[in-house]
Amino acid sequence: MPRAAMSSVRTVLVSCRCLAALLVCAALGLGACGGGSSSSPANPDPVGGSAGASGGGSGGGSGGASNPPTVILPPVDVSAVAVGSSALPLPDGWQNGAFMQVFVRSYQDSDGDGIGDLRGLISRLDYLQDLGIRGLWLMPVHPSQDRDHGYAVKQYRNVESQYGSLSDLDALVTAAAARGIGVILDYVVNHSAADHPAFINARAAKDNPYRNWYLWQDAAPTNWNVFGSYPWHQDPTGWYYAAFRSQMPDWNLRLPAVEAFHHDNLRFWLNRGVAGFRFDAVGLLIENGPNAFNNQQESRSFMQRAQGVLQAYQRRYMVCEAPDDSQGYALACGSAFAFDLNARILGAVRGQAADIAAVSRYFSTAAPSTATFLANHNLFAGDRVWNQLGGDTMLMKLAAGTYLLLPGTPFVYYGEEIGMAAASNIGDDARLRTPMSWTNNSLHAGFSSTSPYRSVSSNVATNNVQAQQGQADSLLAFYKAMLKLRNTRLSIARGGYDKPFVQGAVMGYFRTLGQERSLVLVNYGAQAARVTLTDLPAAAVLSTLWPQGLATTSANAGQVELEIPAKSLRVLDVR
Repeated sequence: MPRAAMSSVRTVLVSCRCLAALLVCAALGLGACGGGSSSSPANPDPVGGSAGASGGGSGGGSGGASNPPTVILPPVDVSAVAVGSSALPLPDGWQNGAFMQVFVRSYQDSDGDGIGDLRGLISRLDYLQDLGIRGLWLMPVHPSQDRDHGYAVKQYRNVESQYGSLSDLDALVTAAAARGIGVILDYVVNHSAADHPAFINARAAKDNPYRNWYLWQDAAPTNWNVFGSYPWHQDPTGWYYAAFRSQMPDWNLRLPAVEAFHHDNLRFWLNRGVAGFRFDAVGLLIENGPNAFNNQQESRSFMQRAQGVLQAYQRRYMVCEAPDDSQGYALACGSAFAFDLNARILGAVRGQAADIAAVSRYFSTAAPSTATFLANHNLFAGDRVWNQLGGDTMLMKLAAGTYLLLPGTPFVYYGEEIGMAAASNIGDDARLRTPMSWTNNSLHAGFSSTSPYRSVSSNVATNNVQAQQGQADSLLAFYKAMLKLRNTRLSIARGGYDKPFVQGAVMGYFRTLGQERSLVLVNYGAQAARVTLTDLPAAAVLSTLWPQGLATTSANAGQVELEIPAKSLRVLDVR
């Protein structure tokens, strides 16, 4: 449909003459129109009700004695958004610093309702700045049908009311930038909520103007299986495609009008000073059949065009989630998460030789813009680091040092820096998304003044910010030290990855930018190890940057031998 034919406020009148109208009435809560209502599943990650309406009847009476009643469908905001101010009050290279992934709902409650919000996050910006964070990835903050994780978006140009308002988000962006921190938003481009106005319109009738904004078939398609489930869902007007679940229908991203709609949404946020986006599930954007729904070239091309939207602005950053094609999307998006590296790092810190070798060679071929991480909000990427490493602080430090000093952009999952554990009494992904442990309070963890919406971390009594602040040997202090190295050594933040090697259980490499050269040595073994370095400048001087207090070492004819204690790392300046 030509984009010019749309307006920002559109009202479509349809007659309640069939089951389709009954469905619309149910979706809008218009009981007088008849039809049934749906119920939410018993799920810690609820996403509304069932796929379609059940029951119903014919709506049109006989004899033509009166006109059928009408239903007013919700308007769809398709207003165009032009490029605004492209300036960003952040320094060049800010995106090479570490990001903190934040679930706003679980970070800090400011108003005592037990739910985290944007004002609460603003109150913790000083903590994040002191830690050394340079970017914030906010998990979805848009109004959502699920009213929890946020990935069922109902409105792309507003803020979830439980989190605050647009002005609160503006205040966060401004306050973060004043501390040298950029804010990027999670953007769900693959699908919307079933309660999104466009889908309510689309399912109302086959001739609705928004019908082809989603994927429909008249009969049930065969031979489809996505993540072990059938992705087509029956509705009174046909079968629609929803790869994740029935209440999250996929957009028809081949349609130019839909792509333009998303580009306008991106510009809406970029014009407000948002520093970029994390794009969700980009491998599933465009389908070419039941055996070709993942990582299609059209999906990469779609993301390249989205990258073009950001390139009209200064110093913006975007990163994509594509678990089984991180390098393909690192090119298409500019950056993508290294889902093929995080488990290798955790294996390396356990002393697994194959994993040490894999970590060592990873950035010999991977894009230097690749986004690194240890764990995130999804169980498919692994449990909380504390749980995976059995609460071993030494191993958690080793894992942190490994990925925070490598090339790419590192993403710290909130609470990781204090060794926060998953909840012990919650299942599924929700166990990873508990309130932040600020204090040892077993009820609310300093996250709220009241009982929070979700159980706190299982190790809140021991692993919390209050307990670790000011403790030189704490995990929190170690994260600060590694981030300080990254923020003060340009070679570590932006430099090349040179001469990687493995000697026994020791991995080493150089990070070089201009005249600055950093040497990183990591001993994953249970015993101290001696490492011989050759091919150095004849009279090279090696000064230890970490740990502090070690003597300077000079090379002899371009060779030097260093001892690295068990389960530790050493960072040196080489001149």
